[in-house]
Amino acid sequence: MTGRSSYSGISMKPRDIFLAKVQRAAAPRTCVGSATSVVTTDLMDHLDIGFPEAHTNPEPMAALAAAGHTVLGFDNVMPLFSVWHESAALGCRVDWGDRRRMPDGHPACSSIDDSFRVPPDFLRQPGCAVPLRALAILRQEVGPEAAVVGKVFGPWTLGYHVFGVQEFLMATLLQPDRVRQILRQFVEVTVAFAHAQIEHGADALTLADHCTRDLCAPESYRDFLAGIHRELHERIPCPLLLHICGDTADRLPYIRETGIECFHFDSKVPASIARQLAGTKLALMGGTGNLAVIRNGNEDAIARDVAEKLRAGIDILGPECAVPLDAPYANLVAFTRIARHARAGI
Repeated sequence: MTGRSSYSGISMKPRDIFLAKVQRAAAPRTCVGSATSVVTTDLMDHLDIGFPEAHTNPEPMAALAAAGHTVLGFDNVMPLFSVWHESAALGCRVDWGDRRRMPDGHPACSSIDDSFRVPPDFLRQPGCAVPLRALAILRQEVGPEAAVVGKVFGPWTLGYHVFGVQEFLMATLLQPDRVRQILRQFVEVTVAFAHAQIEHGADALTLADHCTRDLCAPESYRDFLAGIHRELHERIPCPLLLHICGDTADRLPYIRETGIECFHFDSKVPASIARQLAGTKLALMGGTGNLAVIRNGNEDAIARDVAEKLRAGIDILGPECAVPLDAPYANLVAFTRIARHARAGI
């Protein structure tokens, strides 16, 4: 699963293929990857490496992430399995979960009016320091073959985490100037963590920002976030894979104007619609349903899904979001095998 491919006389490793497809460039075969976690409970059991240690210790984190390439066959690895790393470094209380439960956290502030100061040493706190060390390990151990993808959270998500979802969203209506002030603070967190991850070996970064339709109207995305995402693209010197859960059809026209290279989309947006809305420059990855295909599907369902994504012109095939912990990792192995042998236009 991890060998080289040749294109026009040039040997391309999985890393090369992934990074080419992020830019919508040509590659000799289909690309399989994920901007989010592909870890399952049975994969952790198989490797005898699991949560919470793989959130809080760099060696288990790197070893579990590497399995995305060495066991599952994906063209990239991504070691930040949780949404809480930089938030923990900012002062949120985090329960790091276990092999059957993802982490959860609690806001650092109880009111949007609370004074909040970004700790000057937040990059040295375990929430950030652990994944930075894991990225350095992955760069050395699998980086020559597979793309190493880091992950940072955007200021909208950090606002949810630090102040609480309800408190933050109410403030977008009642105190928009305060929200803009908070977003400016958190832009610097995102940029600093991004630069640190690049320095530690990341080839590309997932930019996850939970501005889904259920929590953020398209006008809110336009007014609060589109300009910030454009700024993040300008200030972060590597390809960005923007991840937003849910139905994002109403904000894809704004997203494609940010300059961000790739959008990791949810199955709630049909692949053909996503391609149409993304235009010709924005690469698309994901879109495969985690419940219907990854957890509950068989090889026939996987093959149908792969064919649909290729007909629609999806650049990187893979799950829509973090894979459910109770999904069988055998389905991810099958997905890679089927996708690797599929051809565009089928």
